[in-house]
Amino acid sequence: MKTIATSFVALIAANAVVAQDIPQAENAWFAAGQAEIAKQLAKTPNTTKAKNVIILISDGNGVGTNYASRIFAGQQDGGFGDEYIQPHEGFPNLALAKTYNVNAQTPDSAGTGTAMMTGVKTKAGVLGVNENVKRGECATITGNTVASFNEIMSDLGKATGIVSTARLTHATPAAAYSKSVDRNFEATLPEGCTEQKDIAAQLIDAMETGVIDVALGGGRRNFIGADIEGEEGKAGRRAEGENLIAAATEMGAYYAWDQATFDAAPKDGTPLLGLFESSHMKYEADRDNEPSLAEMTGAAIEALKVKSGDNGFFLQVEAGRVDHANHDGNLARVVRDQKAMADAVAMADAMTDDADTLIIVTADHEHAIAFNGYCGRGSDILGLCMGIDGAGVVNTGEPELADDGQPYTVAGYLNGAGSILREDMNWAGVRPALTQDEATDLDYTQQALVPKSSETHSGEDVAIYAKGPWAHLVDGTLEQNVIFHVMHHAVTAE
Repeated sequence: MKTIATSFVALIAANAVVAQDIPQAENAWFAAGQAEIAKQLAKTPNTTKAKNVIILISDGNGVGTNYASRIFAGQQDGGFGDEYIQPHEGFPNLALAKTYNVNAQTPDSAGTGTAMMTGVKTKAGVLGVNENVKRGECATITGNTVASFNEIMSDLGKATGIVSTARLTHATPAAAYSKSVDRNFEATLPEGCTEQKDIAAQLIDAMETGVIDVALGGGRRNFIGADIEGEEGKAGRRAEGENLIAAATEMGAYYAWDQATFDAAPKDGTPLLGLFESSHMKYEADRDNEPSLAEMTGAAIEALKVKSGDNGFFLQVEAGRVDHANHDGNLARVVRDQKAMADAVAMADAMTDDADTLIIVTADHEHAIAFNGYCGRGSDILGLCMGIDGAGVVNTGEPELADDGQPYTVAGYLNGAGSILREDMNWAGVRPALTQDEATDLDYTQQALVPKSSETHSGEDVAIYAKGPWAHLVDGTLEQNVIFHVMHHAVTAE
């Protein structure tokens, strides 16, 4: 058997003409396979020093969620969905990241964000510190802080920025600049905690010292006092009289809060602070009067290029609300926010040069999403699982039925608010009838098994996509903290 396999590989590799003699040589799939091999053989590692680094993190977009998003984008584009290639999926280098925290099989975004931004794994729920701290105990932070990639890049003379559709004080963006024994210390600290500042105050400090030059996202409430109303009429969560937005503008930062002020933002090296919602920014499906993730990414790159000059820059971009829609079991918003993330990837790629810019696209963790079968080609990823047509390619248009006689959706969750188990029936599982129109509604909550008010993360690996200098180091199955080390090597290699 080994001899036969070896001979076949040799046949294909030795001469392209020989491959054309195989009976299936005229088949489109066979030709596409040959073209892919040729593309792989043409790869040449880029070992020049990276001038710029961009990491784009889609919060909660594990391999399964990414699959749903690929199908959705492809179907919106007029195809079946399976054959579609998202911008990051065209990157030449790919690996898997193991996402666990040191004390959690199923990770949290603070621990995963810290791993990617500092190079060390740590506990769930903490930021910018090693595993020796006790979550929530401020006294344990002393001697246990670690440097972020933003700090390191700033020390190298490079400009840095963060962009997120979540609050800028939320776990992933906060991992770029803060050191906190609890991710929840966004605007206030427990009584007696004197060893650290709250996370919002740390962001303003980072902007004042030049560690962060651009910060665009949500979370206005964490920067103003409870006696202060933001531009949209919502009060803050800080102590009365505190106004970190005013402090930022007094030190020379430009403040944006809606689409118009964003559009008017200077790109001349002025520090930029954008806070477009009181809490998280709107889902892409509901976005109004605030910039898209791609727009913020483009503005940040433009500003950082001017600020850094020839020294280069580092930018962290987060699609934070992919995670939140997954927690809600609302796949229709998940895939739309991931499409917005894909647009941001395309923006970052178009605005930079592969020769000097390392781009990494990844996720911090996956969710408890699951996919049913057996669905025919072209079944709406948000809708019902349609039957396979044995005589053709497109699905039959007739829903597959479960043993309870009811149709089921292509995608669901293992737990969440859409659980079919009901307390009023002593946790009996009774699935209601479901139509295609109901299943594809923007507000539909996918059916789930285990009842939870909020669907959970899951612990499986996530993908890492990379291109640019030293991107070939993204290979195999890696601990998540190795992402930092790839970025660090890329900017320090001689």
